Amino acid sequence: MADGTGKRAGPLQDVTVIDCTMALAGPFGTAILADLGADVIKVEPPTGDMSRGTPPHPPDFATPSSSRQAGCDYGGYFASINRNKRSIRLDLKDPADRETLLKLCERADALVENARAGVMDRLGCGYETVSARNPRIVYGAIRGFGDPRTGESPYAGWPAFDIVAQSMGGLAHITGPEGGQGYPAGASVGDLYPGTLLALGVVSAVHRARVTGEGQFFDVGMYDAMVFLCETVIANYGYDGTVLGSRGSGHPNLCPFDIYPAADGGVAIAAPRPAHWSALCRAMGREDLIDDPRSRDVRARAANRAFVNAVLVEWTSGRTRQQVVDALGGEVPCGPVNTAVDLFADPHLAARGMIREIALPGDNPAVKIAGPPLKFSRTPADIYRRPPRLDEHRAEILAQFGLAANDG
Repeated sequence: MADGTGKRAGPLQDVTVIDCTMALAGPFGTAILADLGADVIKVEPPTGDMSRGTPPHPPDFATPSSSRQAGCDYGGYFASINRNKRSIRLDLKDPADRETLLKLCERADALVENARAGVMDRLGCGYETVSARNPRIVYGAIRGFGDPRTGESPYAGWPAFDIVAQSMGGLAHITGPEGGQGYPAGASVGDLYPGTLLALGVVSAVHRARVTGEGQFFDVGMYDAMVFLCETVIANYGYDGTVLGSRGSGHPNLCPFDIYPAADGGVAIAAPRPAHWSALCRAMGREDLIDDPRSRDVRARAANRAFVNAVLVEWTSGRTRQQVVDALGGEVPCGPVNTAVDLFADPHLAARGMIREIALPGDNPAVKIAGPPLKFSRTPADIYRRPPRLDEHRAEILAQFGLAANDG
């Protein structure tokens, strides 16, 4: 179980990242880097990351601020994406604290932030200032609409949140019931995917800096990231002018490729290839459909989607999810629509270490969060340190960088 004192693990143990991000997108990206072993130093404003107070809360979260260091000053939202990091509180409006940040950057591989364009520049901590102190440093930024350094945008100064990125990037339009006005995804993809790209950008730019001795600035626009994620929207319109609409639970070109009702929930079945379709027909006791003109190949099945789906619904609705999976598993791609209860009971996730237990400070029971999905045979990623209390590691960090407690 991860507590507050674990040893870093993973392939990035020689990388140091100064993390000035808050909320979800940036911290998710730096959590990936921290899971992979990077030394991620979370720089927080005087009041801490805005997400510290977001629920779910542990039992003693309401501990008075005067004794908060003895308890827990964050909820599950913060804990999930700030594990493996150390915290130092710096007020970047204060000259002494700003100088401390710049001194940290002198010995770091990367600085990342997700403020609106121009904010860090006005604080005296923008790329040009940081790179003057350390020409090898990589400076990564997540913006709603990118940074003027890499391309001017008419929206450059606009704020953005996940739902805005999903909507503008095309994802909401192709999600939800057919014919609807669009739905956001259940997970905050408009934050999580840009954060993932941020981590990839840091690793890529640090690699180049170590080869050439030259750092650089890069950014990930949330809008840009969602357009890239929705490449099918661009390709369909770019090829022949097709505007994809909300797809419901199915696929516009493949059938069966949908979520079907079972007696106790839903189950996904995808049988686009001949071998899959034949195996599905045998499992359903409908071998006649293997060569039926309405269903003998994927084009015929897509053209006769209502007929094919009706056959599957009749078969799945009288069975539980597990019965469907037992009948198809290993031959036909399928899987239950899992709830959180199902995920916690799944032997695959247990075997793969995908639900991990961490300690919390104060009088709190241990909690569970999602584990790292990147699995390395020689340098395994791990959750080795619980999320930090605000400013918990100030003395430790300053000592590491050769700074006295009152240095500025």
